[in-house]
Amino acid sequence: MKALILAGGKGTRLRPYTTVLPKPLMPVGDLPILEIVIRQLRHFGAEEIILAVAYMHHLFEALFQEGQRLGVKLSYSFEDGPLGTAGPIALVLDRLEDNFLVMNGDLLTSLNFRRIYEHHCKAGAAATIGVFRRKVPIDFGVIKTDSRNRLAEYIEKPTHEYTVSMGVNVFNREVVAGFLTPGVPLDIPDLMRKIKNIGYPVHCYEEECSWLDIGRVDDYQQASEIFEVRRREFLPDEQS
Repeated sequence: MKALILAGGKGTRLRPYTTVLPKPLMPVGDLPILEIVIRQLRHFGAEEIILAVAYMHHLFEALFQEGQRLGVKLSYSFEDGPLGTAGPIALVLDRLEDNFLVMNGDLLTSLNFRRIYEHHCKAGAAATIGVFRRKVPIDFGVIKTDSRNRLAEYIEKPTHEYTVSMGVNVFNREVVAGFLTPGVPLDIPDLMRKIKNIGYPVHCYEEECSWLDIGRVDDYQQASEIFEVRRREFLPDEQS
């Protein structure tokens, strides 16, 4: 199993923190979030990991080098300009296997990466999206009106539930190669739509797990608190 980790973004939503550190190197507890991700991938059987980097790429190289410290083969792909979330795949297709993981480098999750990968392969999917049920509280009273603008319903601070993308995906190399051009920006949602619209199967995978995207300040703070209390849930290689 090989994985491409997207770590080239500037993390503008986390400023001012990310003016001195790239978002994937932000600390969660005593570790950079990207180190947690790499250790998880190694634990679940990733033999090689490629980091797609751009912003402050020298910091990634200085910290992780070729992966010796973490016991995994690590290499880099350098972006000269913004390529979106799918564009970086085109630069490394020749270094990937028939099926491969692509994921964001700023996730705190207990997802079993081996299971989503095996589910994708067994299903013969062109692409698989890791999904999570996210509850979104609304901090206001929500008003619904009828056709004459009269009160129909008054809902105080409701909570909505959505199925969201986790930022963890598996792709079939032969399929995605037809949609990618080196140096041309493309985002993963657009790639998924292209794959689906041409008739290839795009699967969604869900399992019981924890998940937070640390791209927002409140999620980042929550991730740090959760990791401190439930460290072994996210670092199974520390379990005895």
